Amino acid sequence: MNNYDFITLPVADGTEMDAYLAFPEGEGSFPAIILLQEAFGVNQHIRNIAERLCQEGYAVIAPDLFHRTAKRIEIDYNDFPAAMPHYQAITKDNLAADLKAAFAWLQEQKNIKPDKIGSVGFCLGGRVSFVANTVLPLAAAVSYYGGGLDTLASEAVHMHAPHLFFWGGKDTHIPPEKIDTIINAVKAAGKDYINTVISYADHGFHCDERGSYHPLAAKEAWATTLAFFANRLQA
Repeated sequence: MNNYDFITLPVADGTEMDAYLAFPEGEGSFPAIILLQEAFGVNQHIRNIAERLCQEGYAVIAPDLFHRTAKRIEIDYNDFPAAMPHYQAITKDNLAADLKAAFAWLQEQKNIKPDKIGSVGFCLGGRVSFVANTVLPLAAAVSYYGGGLDTLASEAVHMHAPHLFFWGGKDTHIPPEKIDTIINAVKAAGKDYINTVISYADHGFHCDERGSYHPLAAKEAWATTLAFFANRLQA
């Protein structure tokens, strides 16, 4: 039986942040993954992803990135305007502080492999997973349809780990030129990456609670994600 629960972490700016944990049962030392939410909170879908990763042998922590404006808020997928005040309140410095708090907590756990920590995020979290890879000494990072990643192109030189990117070819929110901007920056920085555009998928294709859910794309991207993590965090 695995362990699932929320904990509260101190953040360097004096705030407190809740985070959802999914830890494997038993003795041993586990690789870990920082799981980054969509713009809708650490909701049932994100908690489900945490538990799926846990079943693969990872200790998972999913920090509540909206904690400065609302504690553990969960927003309906059809009500994006309700997410905007929380989304817009996020800053890069605050995200860095939150990520460092989650990473530091993992480092303190005796059953975590300190050099085998990765990140994965979806939508908003896809962008934050890239930020994590620039501010933390990760071993692997994954971004699903990370909106706004083109604005972080100058940060590519700071990447620590190989990065796996997923995009939907039908995603009008993230046109090809924005994908090119971030990928070309990663390439120019000489960093390792895998760039995957799934032509038949839209934004949010991995989430089975969204209208844009694409079961085949989700299944194929997930299999690739698990292989990517296994090769870098479990090897």
